[in-house]
Amino acid sequence: MFLSLLFKYGNFIDNLRLFTKGGSGGMGYPRLGGEGGKGGDIWVVAHKKMTLKQLKDKYPQKRFVAEGGANSRVSALKGSKGKDCEISAPVGISVTDENGKIIGELNKEGDRILVAEGGLGGKLLTNFLPLKGQRRIIHLDLKLIADVGLVGFPNAGKSSLLSRVSHAKPAIADYAFTTLKPELGKIMYNDFKQISVADLPGLIEGAHVNKGMGHKFLKHIERTRQLLFVVDVCGFQLSSQTKYRTAFETIILLTKELELYKEELQTKPALLAVNKMDLPDARDKFHELVNQLQNPKDFLHLFEKNMIPERTMEFQHIIPISAITGEGIEELKNCIRKSLDEHANQENEAYHKKQLLNLQISNTTSYSERPSYNNKDC
Repeated sequence: MFLSLLFKYGNFIDNLRLFTKGGSGGMGYPRLGGEGGKGGDIWVVAHKKMTLKQLKDKYPQKRFVAEGGANSRVSALKGSKGKDCEISAPVGISVTDENGKIIGELNKEGDRILVAEGGLGGKLLTNFLPLKGQRRIIHLDLKLIADVGLVGFPNAGKSSLLSRVSHAKPAIADYAFTTLKPELGKIMYNDFKQISVADLPGLIEGAHVNKGMGHKFLKHIERTRQLLFVVDVCGFQLSSQTKYRTAFETIILLTKELELYKEELQTKPALLAVNKMDLPDARDKFHELVNQLQNPKDFLHLFEKNMIPERTMEFQHIIPISAITGEGIEELKNCIRKSLDEHANQENEAYHKKQLLNLQISNTTSYSERPSYNNKDC
């Protein structure tokens, strides 16, 4: 079953390497001073219904060359520009060059990034000889854009939770690696408000160094606005060969994985859903966990030094839930919305303060630059 799921994962593509080349310029016409047309450019354009798999299937060679510019001739001294080439890509793409330098990002429908310029047509400055188009290897890297990203070790119940709070239908089974590709769902509220939730495949210890499918999925957390940690109240054990971890240890280890991958992830607003509250002794274990989270420093001596994060996560809400019985699900949905609204208000406030400060600086600068007049010369 696990092998068949790994094979199924092959259908999901979140990065693609492409060869691009702008069109060559057209020949100039030395005798009459005619200019050749500029070669076509290569653009990457965001389309909501596009996937990287569709792009790869449609263009298996992964090679894109724009049309060359028209030559100058007696009937048309100014050669026409070559036709641009547009590469359709999904929203949420980061485009980088061969050296990993970011060229641009596609964050919404219709966003466009110029990745390879066409060559100039032949003209006087080039001795009427055309220039070749820019050649560039580019990487399309998909990072999901969602309001909330579910974070947890395998079998914490993230897939069950996603199916409870949204209309998504992820595969759910009683073995560790159920989710092998990100799943997206939407929480629908009575006033038609929608919040997108991404279920990211379970991390394992060492994900930051790409153990399991570490980097492939940690990167998707970067573009979520908020994190929702999901832990099993009874703790977690990946296999009989690995150490059992309590719910508190699970949270500390998840925090450490995020910190080692990218410290900025710890600054995102975070909530904690403590799942499987329908199990025996869950209440006692939940109260023990809350006590540990309120006084984390009292328990960190239980960990090896390299497992302790520089800073522990501060959760805005801690909600006991059961994805099986539905306990706490409505409260969780309300907390998610409240947290997102509060964060949006803080961002708007910060933006308006920045705009006001810029306006004050602009006014001060323009006032200080006014010419001064000497009364004697009036």
